Amino acid sequence: MDTIDPKELKAGDEVFVIYNNPHTPTVSNVRAAEIVQHPKNPDAVALFLNETFHVIEDDDALFRSEAAAERAMDDLYGNFEDGLR
Repeated sequence: MDTIDPKELKAGDEVFVIYNNPHTPTVSNVRAAEIVQHPKNPDAVALFLNETFHVIEDDDALFRSEAAAERAMDDLYGNFEDGLR
């Protein structure tokens, strides 16, 4: 997968993530998110997605483009057009 190293991120970057719906665990989609200054740690950044701040973990899969995130999701879950996702 063509992911971004979290250490390379800076506030203002746009990234794309594979978002798993917490209410419907079988539903995943690609969402755009913004890298912002961490609200409680001025030396860190956070992921801002769905109006919520998220701590960025080393194993988070963040992508520079929607296409890269879509390819990764297809690799992980199958191709939507094939009815597998």
